[in-house]
Amino acid sequence: MRRISLHVTRARVVSLCALVFFAGCLALTALREPEPMQQGFIAGLMVSTVIVLLFVFARVATALVVGGGLFVALRFISELKQRYLESQLMPSDFIYYASTSLVDTLRHYPHLYALGIGICVVVPPLLYLVWRWDWRVLRGLRRWPALGVRLGGIAFGVFAFWLCMLPTGPFAQMHSRNVWEKLSDDAQLTNFFVNFRDSAVTLPAMASDAVAEQQWGSTAAGEPGTAHPPYPDIVQVLEESTFDPSNYTVCTVPACHLAMFQTDARTRGTGVLRTHTFGGGTWVSEFATLTGMPQDIFGPGGMYAPFVLAPHVHDALALQLRRLGYLTIAIYPTDGAFINGRNAYTAYGFDHLYDVNELGLEEWEETDKQMFDAAKRVYDKVKKPGQPVFVMILTINQHGPHDDPMSTLPVPFQNLLHGLKATPALNFDTYLARLHDSDVAMSGLERDFLDREQPTVLVHFGDHQPSFDGLIRGLQRSVPAPLQPYRDYLTYYMIKSNFAGPTLPSYPMLDIAFLPGMVLQAAGLPRDPYFSAESGLRTRCNGLYDDCAIPGLIDSYHAWTFGRLHVYQ
Repeated sequence: MRRISLHVTRARVVSLCALVFFAGCLALTALREPEPMQQGFIAGLMVSTVIVLLFVFARVATALVVGGGLFVALRFISELKQRYLESQLMPSDFIYYASTSLVDTLRHYPHLYALGIGICVVVPPLLYLVWRWDWRVLRGLRRWPALGVRLGGIAFGVFAFWLCMLPTGPFAQMHSRNVWEKLSDDAQLTNFFVNFRDSAVTLPAMASDAVAEQQWGSTAAGEPGTAHPPYPDIVQVLEESTFDPSNYTVCTVPACHLAMFQTDARTRGTGVLRTHTFGGGTWVSEFATLTGMPQDIFGPGGMYAPFVLAPHVHDALALQLRRLGYLTIAIYPTDGAFINGRNAYTAYGFDHLYDVNELGLEEWEETDKQMFDAAKRVYDKVKKPGQPVFVMILTINQHGPHDDPMSTLPVPFQNLLHGLKATPALNFDTYLARLHDSDVAMSGLERDFLDREQPTVLVHFGDHQPSFDGLIRGLQRSVPAPLQPYRDYLTYYMIKSNFAGPTLPSYPMLDIAFLPGMVLQAAGLPRDPYFSAESGLRTRCNGLYDDCAIPGLIDSYHAWTFGRLHVYQ
């Protein structure tokens, strides 16, 4: 009797301690989410997990300790990545753990090894003691009734977890936020779990192998180039949130007509660029303009391209250039780990990404001139005789919001536009002020790279339109009727060179996914089978991609590039 009494007392004490431990875990995880709904979401997932574990182990304290501990561990890993890498934890970090930035973190911070070893040494004995002294809740039932109760309890816990994760369920608000909010706010655990559904990737529809062979077999050998080694340098600039303001009916002042959008003797190709994101999502425009694939052909998960698509890319612009002997570098305006940038650029084929830390600039505050000057310094450092260089530069000067106080704008841009309400007028004036600086900087970049003997191709384009807090959609613009459905997804592209070459083909609207093929064509470079097929699709679809007007052509193209060439797998 004393043994039984001692066992019961010990079990109660252990269960009570486990309950206190679980409450602490709630405080360290769920209650640290910024919004009450997010706190309830994580708490619901934790309770559901404990219910499942309770009927798996049939032990109260073990379920509470393991369930709470798992969420604390997840929060710890999330904080670790946020602190050292300035990027949120994603499910894909575990899927691609061997090549993710978490491994680099451990390599650069040896004290984390000691912490990991300490956890491995201390945790197993504690779990063993909890298990041994725990309260077994189904001990009095026979085997088959106990099994039925356990299965029923597990099913109930799984259903509760599924209900919490359901996009139309009680926490639908957690799933309905846009991607930028999920990647940039402080709801680390909420974003991690929501991303399980958001980042699901589906491959596009494909025709049969026979049809693909018939339609695209002629591109299997690739295409020779017109240039001969040493090949020209290529400088490509992603101009953040940049569009030609002269297309807006209200923008009639001289400041709306800038040189960076005008053709000259060096222009090889220019026109309207169709992007696949609005108001944000630079990373998907990066993906498209480097890989030749728009992210939306992969379903909603494509919006997480640097995390879930990049590791599967097996052909891209930088990869092709590297095969041709190019040194491929990127000039980045943020920390290299931001939205998995460094890992993604490695997958895209870049030899090195120079982030804001290596460049010695202030993150998020760089002007275009600072980025261009940094690019020139890096170029001068890495350029070797006979080896061409591909430089990808990202700017951030035009990143929203565009509601700076009017008094902070240069005087010529204060109350510049008329005929608009105060808020959209402020956004537009701010945009024009920043655009003026970008225009001056672009002229300097042209002097640095085009006013010289070294053959060079210079490309710049807008990655997406800014939203002006959603107000830009209501502003009138002069867009041809066929392009009206795309009006919120139109920016520009400009391709120039300092050597003679044929004029590039012109289209009513060029999909951003075709930009890498245009760059290869402007430089006169050989095109491998993938970019040969991509150029063929561009020609046959008149610059359109997934909205190509030829029935079945895009399906056969995907069957060829995905199924035969394995550009993504």
